[in-house]
Amino acid sequence: MSFVWPKLLVLLALSPAFVVAYVLLQRRRAARAAALAAQGFVPTAATLRRRRLRHVPFALFLLALILMLFALARPQMSLTLPKREGTVILAFDVSNSMLATDLQPTRMDAAKAAAKAFVEKQPTSIKVGVVAFSDGGLVTQAPTNVAGDVIAAIDRLKPQGATSLGKGIFTALNAIAGKPIAIDVTASQGNLDNVDIGYYGNASVVLLSDGENTQNPDPVEIAKLAGVAGVHIYPIGIGSPDGTVVQLDGFSVATKLDEGMLTEIAKLTNGTYYHAEDAASLSKVYDKIDLKFTRSAQRTEVTGVATGLGALLFVVGGALSLVWFGRLV
Repeated sequence: MSFVWPKLLVLLALSPAFVVAYVLLQRRRAARAAALAAQGFVPTAATLRRRRLRHVPFALFLLALILMLFALARPQMSLTLPKREGTVILAFDVSNSMLATDLQPTRMDAAKAAAKAFVEKQPTSIKVGVVAFSDGGLVTQAPTNVAGDVIAAIDRLKPQGATSLGKGIFTALNAIAGKPIAIDVTASQGNLDNVDIGYYGNASVVLLSDGENTQNPDPVEIAKLAGVAGVHIYPIGIGSPDGTVVQLDGFSVATKLDEGMLTEIAKLTNGTYYHAEDAASLSKVYDKIDLKFTRSAQRTEVTGVATGLGALLFVVGGALSLVWFGRLV
C-alpha cells in the first residue's frame, strides 16, 4: 500500500488524545455515579447491563476516526483485476475476387459493414488496426482506440489485384509490432522456424478473405511465425465453397472459398475459423471472436472506501449510543 499524501498520516497521532479524553470522561461519570450511590440511588439491573456495553459505541467511534484520518493520506492499493485489453488487426482481403456477389451486395461491402459494427462495440482498452492486402500488404490504420479513425480506414478500402494471404498476415504482424519486422519473408520462405519477431500474446488478427491464395509467400509458413509470436488469427471465410464468377474488365473469372487454407491458418495460431455464408451470418461471426481477458495490476486509490467505512462506523456507533444510553458517547 502507498499514499498520495503520506505526511498526513501524522494526524493518526490524534487517536491517543481521543482515548485519553474518553477515559477522563468515564472517570467523571464514575465519580458522579459513586456520589449518587452514597445518597441511596442504586442503579437498576437494566442500567447495570447497559454499562457493560458502554465502551462499544466509543470503540466504533475510535475505529471510524482512525479510518477517516487514514483516508486523508489518500491510500492506494495494487489491485489485480480482469479486463479485456489488447490489439486487434482487421486484415481485409481487397483482391478482385472480393467483388463477387455471393454475399450481398458484394463480399467486400458485406465484410466492411460487419467490421464497422464490430469496431463500434469494442471498449477503449482494445486497440484496433486495419490492414489491406491483395498481392501486397499495407497498414491503412495503425492500432488505435479511436473508433472513428478505424471506421474511416475501412470505408476507404477498394478491391484490386490478386491475393497474397502470406503478405496480409505478415503486414498484420508488422502493425502489431508497431514497426517494420526486419526479415524478407519472400526470400526466407521455408526457413522461418528460428525467426524471433517478439511475443505479442494480447494481439489477434481477424483475417477476412476467401482464402484463395495466388501469391507468395506461403501463408502457412507466415501463420507459423504468428503462432510462435503468440498472435491468434481468426480467419473469416467470405463467399461460397461452390464458387461464383466475377466480371473483371470484360472477362469472367471464377472464384471460390478455400476453407482448407483458412482452417489451417487458424489451427497453427490457436485461433478459430468461421464461415460467413451471407451478410447476416458474417455479422454474427464477429460476436463469436474470443478477445482474451487478461489480469493486470493497477494502482487504485481507496480513499472512498476508507471514508465510507468510517462514516458507516460513526453512524452505527451513534445509533447504538442513543438507543442504549440516550446520548452520544
